[in-house]
Amino acid sequence: MSAQFTADDYAARMRRAADEAQAAGFDGVLVTPGPDLVWLTGYQPTAITERLTVLVLRPGRRPQLVVPKLEVPDAQAAPAAGEMDFRDWSDATDPYATASALLPDEGRLCVSDSAWALHVLGLLTARPAIGLAAITTALPMLRAVKDGHELDRLAAAGAAADQAYGEIIKTRFAGRAETEVAADLAALLREHGHEQVDFTVVGSGPNGANPHHEAGDRIIGVGDTVVLDFGGLMAGYGSDTTRTVHVGPDVDPEATRVHAIVREAQQTAFEAVRPGVACQDIDRAAREVIVAAGYGEYFIHRTGHGIGVTTHEPPYMVEGERQGLVPGMCFSIEPGIYLRGRFGVRLEDIVTVTESGGRRLNTTSHELQVVE
Repeated sequence: MSAQFTADDYAARMRRAADEAQAAGFDGVLVTPGPDLVWLTGYQPTAITERLTVLVLRPGRRPQLVVPKLEVPDAQAAPAAGEMDFRDWSDATDPYATASALLPDEGRLCVSDSAWALHVLGLLTARPAIGLAAITTALPMLRAVKDGHELDRLAAAGAAADQAYGEIIKTRFAGRAETEVAADLAALLREHGHEQVDFTVVGSGPNGANPHHEAGDRIIGVGDTVVLDFGGLMAGYGSDTTRTVHVGPDVDPEATRVHAIVREAQQTAFEAVRPGVACQDIDRAAREVIVAAGYGEYFIHRTGHGIGVTTHEPPYMVEGERQGLVPGMCFSIEPGIYLRGRFGVRLEDIVTVTESGGRRLNTTSHELQVVE
């Protein structure tokens, strides 16, 4: 596992956030509990409640963390504590008055996507001349380019997910409920080091035609095609992989054909990865293969999404996203074909951009695996 992030790492991230906000025409960044705060400071409150916690980042100024008085000890134990000043507030006082004293009287600031409306409206009431924009809209690439330690963690999470897949395909599928297989997948992810399981999609037969199907009580039968999409967080960084398997020896000829098309689309998109290529061109590369094969209307989602301290984040491999790829970006490539009422097929790897192309962080076979 990669070395721990240091206070200097977090200080550099906070400076970068303030500088990127300024370059984008904003006067600062307001960060509430959630993935942005964890990435910037290493601090995650024990519970996210109605009490205001907000990190204020402004260009050329020391970071300020507004925090409830009762949570100061926890906040001061954060890895970046020495790089911030603390402004606490008590339950009998107005937290928005405390926070707004750190803000300009007017201007524009970015705010965490996950900020509660209660807090956004409270800050706007205290500073009505300020405009706010979501961080994802204003600074979509803030967390997109990973450093070496982050890449190490993503690679380790991907390898752990691969190990889970290698074990789940050795178990019996036929005669078991989707929920049972999903529970096994979740247990395997944890066994191989994940502290958090975000999803275990097990879409059997017609359920596989729903890309975000939640495992249900359907009993998996011989002859079913089954989509397995699973992932979560390991050492704070995400995994997300999808493979499609078939139950029993006799594979539906169309399932074989569809799987081969999706496999070609995934490979074609992967081969398109290199610095400077627009995100939308990765989507186009995969989609062109599926359209040419006559299944274009059945590819009903984007080709990929970024991954880091969350399993879904910018950049997005989707038509209209002209952001160029940069070494260190990590994202999924996951084309699929979904035939309603029959079956679905999806193949997904996490890929990182290198100086000359791309590198897969998932390495399990793309073949249509036959399981019992």
